[in-house]
Amino acid sequence: MNKVKDFFKKIALFFKSLFVSVNGKEPKLLTLLKKIGKFFKGLFVKVDDKKPGFVRLYEKPATKSILASIICILAGIFVGFIIMIILSFVTKEDTDAIGGLLTIFTGPFSSGTSAYIATNTGDMIFYSVPIILTGLSVAIAFKTGLFNIGAPGHYLMGTMCSLLVALNVHATTKFGMFAVWLLALIAGILAGALWGAITGAFKALLNVNEVIVCIMTNWIAANIVSWVFSSCKSLINTNGGKTAYLVTTKTTGAYTPKIGLDKLFPGSYIDMGIIIAIVLAIIVYIILNKTVFGYELKACGHNKDASKYAGMNEKRNIILSMAIAGGLAAAGGALYYLNPGIEFNYKSAYVSLPDQGFNGIPVALLASSNPIGVIFSGLFMRYISVGGDNLTTYGFNRYVANVIIAIIIYLAGFTKLIIDLLNKKSGSGKKDKKKKKAESPQVIENAAGVEGK
Repeated sequence: MNKVKDFFKKIALFFKSLFVSVNGKEPKLLTLLKKIGKFFKGLFVKVDDKKPGFVRLYEKPATKSILASIICILAGIFVGFIIMIILSFVTKEDTDAIGGLLTIFTGPFSSGTSAYIATNTGDMIFYSVPIILTGLSVAIAFKTGLFNIGAPGHYLMGTMCSLLVALNVHATTKFGMFAVWLLALIAGILAGALWGAITGAFKALLNVNEVIVCIMTNWIAANIVSWVFSSCKSLINTNGGKTAYLVTTKTTGAYTPKIGLDKLFPGSYIDMGIIIAIVLAIIVYIILNKTVFGYELKACGHNKDASKYAGMNEKRNIILSMAIAGGLAAAGGALYYLNPGIEFNYKSAYVSLPDQGFNGIPVALLASSNPIGVIFSGLFMRYISVGGDNLTTYGFNRYVANVIIAIIIYLAGFTKLIIDLLNKKSGSGKKDKKKKKAESPQVIENAAGVEGK
């Protein structure tokens, strides 16, 4: 009974302390309100010799990277709006530039019923998966100081090997189908990793420019894929007079699981590919920022000679970074074509390289090679494209959206310049340079110590 009384006394004392002074202490509610007030005050003015919160937030490198990307996007959309206004006057058609601008901003939500919007949103997410993964491929190569334009070749090799497994291995149970799908995905990733390692080996061992090797391996991959599938007559879809398309994974059941996403976005192609892409992006982020291996990759990218002096194996790191890049791009191709609704045109492979491979470059640039940022920039690229498809409603050709994307892509190449300008404006650029100079000897010593262990 006494314990019950003590319990209620404590509760009563607690509530009393919220509003009145107890034992010489001010009311807890008043203390809390003071802390909240101090926090909001600290956002705008200097408190306890600390810079205002917004100033400290602005000075962070991540904030400036995000601002640079937003500036590129807004500039691209603004130029696109100007183009639409000019077209309205030149063509003298019944056009609406304001409506066109709004439909670009609203993307899949721009028109139609709720069911139509759900389908459009699901498709937008699905089509963003390959460019997210090719963006990750380009980003990790950038971090190692390599310019990876070999993503189309990695993408094609991943597509080929995953489809060869998925379309040739038959299973009768759901578990068996899932096992075949998983095996197909792994086969595609390994094929892309091997293809990427070839580029890395040429760069590391023979010092051949990676851009040249990537161009060569892209077209070699395209011709290999076309040659292999043209020999697989049993895999060609002959329905409706088709001659260049393969059958889909629906025929064997070894396709990417939907995990209920098809019910959330009915009528769309969406599957768990987006979940895999996000997980891979997080893994890449952890590797680059939380591991010794990631530190070595970035060190090689910043200064290959200094990293070599510190005891790092720069040749190994170059080969491994390109292998990882190849595996990521290959995963994009595998996940795209393992969907039961997507057909692969093997004859077009040697005519034109897949756009998804090259689109990874602007996605990585727009995200400043940040793996988490790549997720959002990849989704944004598709978001704009979906909005562009609805431009015809306002009297414009849908390719106006492609022009806007092209401008954003062009401006994305200047993100570093924009970041440098933002640094100069905030006065942090010179501080960062001095800090880097002061830290560089210590960094090399630390790296040598880590490698020695």
